[in-house]
Amino acid sequence: MGVAVFAVEGALDAIRAELDILGLLVIAFTTALGGGLLRDLMIGAIPPNSVRDWRYPATAFLGGGVVFFFYQLFQQVPQGLMITLDAAGLALFTVAGAGKAMEFGINPLLSVLMGAVTAVGGGTIRDILLNRVPGVLQADVYAAAALAGAFVVVLGLRLNLTRWVVMTSGAVVCFALRMVAVWQHWNLPRVMVQ
Repeated sequence: MGVAVFAVEGALDAIRAELDILGLLVIAFTTALGGGLLRDLMIGAIPPNSVRDWRYPATAFLGGGVVFFFYQLFQQVPQGLMITLDAAGLALFTVAGAGKAMEFGINPLLSVLMGAVTAVGGGTIRDILLNRVPGVLQADVYAAAALAGAFVVVLGLRLNLTRWVVMTSGAVVCFALRMVAVWQHWNLPRVMVQ
């Protein structure tokens, strides 16, 4: 689900940037799979899942293609639904990334970071390719929600708690924090330039 949602978001951004179909597919792929690809390269999971399992790129390209051909329908999707789906994708990628890093014996602190990288890496690469300051560096609580969810996963796994309970708890924390942050307009502190 996360791959499809992030691919759709990437494709929508590519259309807004007036890219052609090839550019759209590149952005859809990058947004959907870039974070997991970065994580796998950093933890030594070679070849990365996004290259080894054809279903991941197929889902990303399919999501991008559907947006290309049915863009007008996606324009009618309520913003609240897109935010909710994005938060769900963020949560799923976060717990998967932190869990995989722990499986590879990565230090707990870095496993938390790998959870966040998995969740926000693709969107960051997308923004760079579209010549924008990455949203994760300036938007409301997004990466912080991923870090919180990943922390729950790593802590739970270190305490040898039941894996599905840990993963579900981490996803719920990430999702809930992101949704409350959007609803309450929370932002991380920043220096105001006058």
